[in-house]
Amino acid sequence: MPRTLNSAPGGLVWLLGALAMFGPFAIDTLFPAFPLLAQEFDASPMAIQQTISVYLVAYAGFSLVHGPLSDSFGRRPVILAGVTVFGLASVGCALSESLTELLVYRALQGSSAGVGLIVGRAIIRDRLEGPAAQRMMAMVSMVFSVAPAMAPIIGGWIIGFAPWQWIFWALALFSTLLLIAVMLFLGESHPQDLRQQFRLGPLLRSNWAITRNPQFARLAIAGGFNFGALFLYIASAPAFVLDILKLNAQQFGWFFVPMISGMAIGAFVSSRLAERWTADQMVMRGFAATVLAGVINIAYQWVPEPAVPWAVLPMTLLAFGIALVFPAIMLAMLDMYPRQRGSASSIQTVLSLSVNATIAGLVSPLISHSAWSLALGSATFSLIAIIIWRSYRRRVIRKPNYPGGDRLPELEPIDRL
Repeated sequence: MPRTLNSAPGGLVWLLGALAMFGPFAIDTLFPAFPLLAQEFDASPMAIQQTISVYLVAYAGFSLVHGPLSDSFGRRPVILAGVTVFGLASVGCALSESLTELLVYRALQGSSAGVGLIVGRAIIRDRLEGPAAQRMMAMVSMVFSVAPAMAPIIGGWIIGFAPWQWIFWALALFSTLLLIAVMLFLGESHPQDLRQQFRLGPLLRSNWAITRNPQFARLAIAGGFNFGALFLYIASAPAFVLDILKLNAQQFGWFFVPMISGMAIGAFVSSRLAERWTADQMVMRGFAATVLAGVINIAYQWVPEPAVPWAVLPMTLLAFGIALVFPAIMLAMLDMYPRQRGSASSIQTVLSLSVNATIAGLVSPLISHSAWSLALGSATFSLIAIIIWRSYRRRVIRKPNYPGGDRLPELEPIDRL
């Protein structure tokens, strides 16, 4: 039996944070190696970009099954299987001799990359309730938030002294260490008597029932647009950093470091104040920060030439507000389906990825040429998130003993569908 971390929440935070990190980490570490990959395989930049596309498609598609599998077979076995597949796929990427072979293994990486994030959220809610769960969710988010900033830096360090294949060897080593940590320290949080039989038909009906629940959809979409206000800038980072701010390729840190700092500080504040503020208060104060960030960002666009650090400071405040909002919204969605928390986490992830994909594929290419357009687009997404959240709040009934003061509407048990 593994030595569990139930009595050591600090250790659990770091382990769940690391499990959540390895999915996005595998995206960003590869960016600095794109020129080397193009040279190695004699491929165009568009072809090399497919190493990201196939990864994300597989990530989104398999996100629908990680949670339901953990509802049926337990959290720990699904995480162990996912980390193992990710490690083996990383080895396959390192040994690839053609771009086609690399794309196949990247898809296999993506198919397992979301398991730590999705199942980890269910584990938090399995073990903790109320402010304690919100605090843990915020602390895991704080650890997770460093991945987008550190990954391209680490990738750049690796290719500075080794071939591009060593990026994947490093990912394989990371997954091996995670596998050992899970085997030694992560106990099962989903008991046998709460598990459901895994059958494809009921699974599809369960997922559809969760998706068409209007309250769940409102929360998921509100959370998606809330992060979308910042993701618009992330998706537009090359145009924002290189064309608008006139920086060079080695100066992306001017954007990413303040953004990640705001996210980490917001997650820290959320964890520290979880017992003093209700979930509703946390969300509204987070939204207030995002609105203020939008106003400052739009006002700054009146200057003739945007420049650092002033052009990126609103992003710090925006990330801070987003980090306050996320844990409360995520826990509210998980609490709607206490026996299907894995499924709820999966569907939230897919809906969020859908919003992000739309922003990256449609919105960013249309407006990233202009600092004004980016500022207005980001503020618009924040306002949409607030409007949808208020729509959700108007439909819940106040009840003091529910975390955040809400009583969620009665829902038909998934087992009966």
